[in-house]
Amino acid sequence: MTHKSLPEPSWPIGFHAVCLRATLYILLVAGIAQGVFYEALYFPDDRFSERGFTELAQTSLLATASALLLYVMLGLRQLRLVALLMFGFLFASLIREQDALLDARVFDGAWQLLVSLTVLPILFVVIRHRRAFVAEFAAYSNSLSFGLFAAGFLTTYVFSRLYGRGDFWQAILQENYLRDFKSAAEEVVELFGYALLLIAVIELVLLARRWALARKAG
Repeated sequence: MTHKSLPEPSWPIGFHAVCLRATLYILLVAGIAQGVFYEALYFPDDRFSERGFTELAQTSLLATASALLLYVMLGLRQLRLVALLMFGFLFASLIREQDALLDARVFDGAWQLLVSLTVLPILFVVIRHRRAFVAEFAAYSNSLSFGLFAAGFLTTYVFSRLYGRGDFWQAILQENYLRDFKSAAEEVVELFGYALLLIAVIELVLLARRWALARKAG
């Protein structure tokens, strides 16, 4: 895979476009928060379970982000190695979210096998073309998408794990502790992190599209 220099966008992003995107992202986050509220209020038997809104929303966000990354790689053909690595990471997370279903319907530990079959070939490709990847990453790292992706990663895979520790919630609630508190705290923060990751991928799509148009214009 040969590397070509990535073009800079030949025009600035319009103020109205930025406002529109910000509004849509606010509506997305607000809709997710409202969905969690309704889940807790009206569906007590399924809340924060595999059949609840939170888990289904996590799956939907990851599936959408994975599909958009495939579009970047195969359709726009910009930042292909960066998009490939991000796809492997998010698609592996999507598989991990289905662990209970896969363990019950396929075999115990099926999700680990599927994650390995997804991640290892992608890592092999990225390492093999590491110089091209480093060049792509250098261009990508200065973008809004990268900042959002980093925030989503830290929210989902670092903060939610620490914030959702059982010992932490037992110390706060003491004799009133219920596992539901711990599950709700961890799953909702994780859901917000997935929303940030999806927004980061949307911004990547827009960035890749601008670069593709700039390359055609050049």
